[in-house]
Amino acid sequence: MPIYEYVCADCNNKFEELVFKNDEEVQCPKCNSKNTKKLMSLCRSRVSGGNSLDSLSSSSGGSSCAGCSGGNCATCGG
Repeated sequence: MPIYEYVCADCNNKFEELVFKNDEEVQCPKCNSKNTKKLMSLCRSRVSGGNSLDSLSSSSGGSSCAGCSGGNCATCGG
């Protein structure tokens, strides 16, 4: 049961919805319209070096992630 991101074509509300069936119609929680469209969402993946996309973007900036509180860890590349 994946969670998908949607946008309502009538009120431009962006929201997430837990979907049980792939062809299920999703209703906007703001205006109750069924004129909604599934958005393409970002997902985590691994690249050939074993680094996640998150670690590639944060390793050059020197900032840390919340998981390591400023230490050196594999998650943030710090």
